Amino acid sequence: MIDFRHKTFLELCKVRNYTKTAENLHMTQPAVTQHIKYLEQIYGGKLFIYSGKNLTITSKGKKLYEYTQRMIADSKKIEEMVISHNENITISFGATLTIGEFVMPSIISRVMKEKKNLHFNMFVENTKSLLLKLQSGEISFALLEGFFDKSKYGYKLFRKEQFISVCSSKSPLKNGKYALEELLNERLILREKGSGTRDILEQILHEVNLSKDNFKSIIEIGNMSAIKELVAQDLGITFMYKAAAQKDLVNSELYKINLDNFEVNREFNFVYLKDSVHENIYLKWFDLLSK
Repeated sequence: MIDFRHKTFLELCKVRNYTKTAENLHMTQPAVTQHIKYLEQIYGGKLFIYSGKNLTITSKGKKLYEYTQRMIADSKKIEEMVISHNENITISFGATLTIGEFVMPSIISRVMKEKKNLHFNMFVENTKSLLLKLQSGEISFALLEGFFDKSKYGYKLFRKEQFISVCSSKSPLKNGKYALEELLNERLILREKGSGTRDILEQILHEVNLSKDNFKSIIEIGNMSAIKELVAQDLGITFMYKAAAQKDLVNSELYKINLDNFEVNREFNFVYLKDSVHENIYLKWFDLLSK
C-alpha cells in the first residue's frame, strides 16, 4: 500500500494550497506541513516553493509525483490480482473512439471465446482523458490513435491504419482525383477538440500550410456515427480512419475521395505506464489482443 504521506503530497500537487489540502483530507494544516517536511527529508530537497503567493512544485517534486502516480497504479493492479486469485480476471482498459467502436469489438469477441475467464471494462474516451485514467490506475493500458508524449509512457505499435477523406454517394467528389486544396470549398465535418482523429487532420493540414479554418464552413460533432450520417446525406465531407468507414464504403453509403499525394497511415499504439512493475503482464495482454 502507498504511504499516507504520499497521498498528502498528491493532494497538495493537485490543489496547490496547504489549507485546502487539509480540508480535503480531513486533517490539520500542521499535519500536512509535517507530512511534506518528512518527504523532503527522505528525498533530500524541496518539493514545493512559493513563487509570490503561488505554491509551485519543484523539479524534484515533479519527479516524485510521476513515481507516486506509478506506485498508486501498480498498487491497484496488485490488489486486483489478489482479489481475482486468477479465477476470473477483469481487464480495465481504454480506447479512443475509432479503435473502441470499430476495431476492438471483433478483437474482444475473439479473445472472450478463447479465454472464458477474462472480462473486459473498456472506456471509450479521447486521448487526454485516457492518459489521466492510466496515470490514476483506473485502467491498465490504453489503445490510442492520437499523439502522446512517447518519452513518458511505455508503448508498442498495435497496428497502422490508413487515414482517408470521405464523401457522400451523391457527391461529385466520389469520381475523379483532386488536390487537397480543391476540398476547401466543402463543408468540413470533424470531431471535437482533443480527439485523435482531429489531431491527425490538423497536423496533416499544418504540414501543407493549411488549417481547418480554410474550409468553407465547419461542423464539430463528438459522435462518429453522427458524422458519417451527415456526410452520407451530402451535408459535408470528413476525414477519418478507414477502419471507421469500412462498412459504409462496402455498402456504398460513403465513398473515399481520391486525393493526389495523400497516402497517410498513422499508428494505433498500445500504451501503458513506463517502468511499471507489471510491464510483463501488460505485454502479455498486448500479445493476446494483437495476434
